[in-house]
Amino acid sequence: MDPLIVAVVGLVLMSALMLFGMPIAFTMLAAGLLGNAYLLSVPAATHLLATNVWEQFSSYGLSVIPLFVLMGQFAYRAGVTERLYDAAYKWFGRMPGGLACTTVVASAGFSAICGSNSATTATMGTIALPEMRRYGYDPALATGAVAVGGTLGVVIPPSVVLIVIAVQTEQSLLRLFLAAIVPGLILTALFLLTIFGMCLRNPKLAPLGPVVGMKEKLVALSGIIEALILFTLVIGGLYFGWFTPTEAGAAGAFGALAIGMVRRSLSWRDTVKSIIESVRISAMVVLLITGAVLFGRFLTVSRLPFELAEWAAALPVQPFVVLLVVLGIYIIGGALMDALGFLVVTIPIFFPLGVALGYDPVWYTVVLTIITTMGAITPPVGVNVFIAHGLAPEVPIHTIFRGVTYFLLAFVACVALMWVYPATVLALPNWMLGG
Repeated sequence: MDPLIVAVVGLVLMSALMLFGMPIAFTMLAAGLLGNAYLLSVPAATHLLATNVWEQFSSYGLSVIPLFVLMGQFAYRAGVTERLYDAAYKWFGRMPGGLACTTVVASAGFSAICGSNSATTATMGTIALPEMRRYGYDPALATGAVAVGGTLGVVIPPSVVLIVIAVQTEQSLLRLFLAAIVPGLILTALFLLTIFGMCLRNPKLAPLGPVVGMKEKLVALSGIIEALILFTLVIGGLYFGWFTPTEAGAAGAFGALAIGMVRRSLSWRDTVKSIIESVRISAMVVLLITGAVLFGRFLTVSRLPFELAEWAAALPVQPFVVLLVVLGIYIIGGALMDALGFLVVTIPIFFPLGVALGYDPVWYTVVLTIITTMGAITPPVGVNVFIAHGLAPEVPIHTIFRGVTYFLLAFVACVALMWVYPATVLALPNWMLGG
């Protein structure tokens, strides 16, 4: 059988296994193992499986993942998130949609020390939804703000998704982190403008919060300092060469632990819970990468990515038309799967395609990340929407999806800005690192 047909059969098999509920990591492992066995041999396939599992689980480079996850866990249980939300609320509570804006701003802040969209949604939703319910906020706006705020966890560094893609595509992690900062801030600003516009048009959606004096606002700023210290420690340490990426994760985790110990807000039980949860999440992510690498080897042997890239590059259309098709695939895929899972599965196919079309790898990676995380709030899966529903079960799912619909234009506007002005992505890393 032609290797390209074998690759297509492998993709269909993997999709079928996912539909039957098999975890993404195991579907990729199964499809990669069977595909390599057919195209190479059974001994070669099993050798590749053993080699990949050993390489990924013993990789020093991947040790960055559990350390960044641990930093987020320590920061959450030490109360950094709660103080961050309180500071944002004191400053933005009197604006139209102030509590919803506070939720988005605090989500952006927590994303800078977390790296996960689901963790950001769950953490901020736990704090924000009761407050917005107490002040009479429209349920669609309240839950929608929590769900879209969580998407920033995938974009704003240190993003676990960017770490995984950097490993997969052998790009500089620091360059990707720096490239995602400005788009993450632009997306945050667009979310705020969306909330502001909605509430100006219909003030009943969000009653104004209480008046807070300037003295109280200034005192509340201390809640931002801890998150700012952690972010500066990690990104600054990477930039100045004090740390490798793994050491930066360790420094961030130690910093978050130290904050909890100094404030005496992190108990022994919380510390143990943080470690256990970090191990669980990290094992899942590393297993995903292992499956993706094995599946990527299968696709490489079949030459599907290279044939696809050559075919697309030879099409009698402008490269942007092909890119639009790719982005459409990512919007649909992101709506059906978790952002990390879908990106891990598809990067071996579409990353070579984007490079063959002449797009900058860093710019292309950030665009794909943002457009995929948009799927976290779109039906039928919309993982952030289901997390928000779990935190507010009295709000119907369709109401939450209605609430996030208003924010989809913000994603489109952000990607359009990045497309028209690539410097929004590339200027900061090029300025700080050269390029």
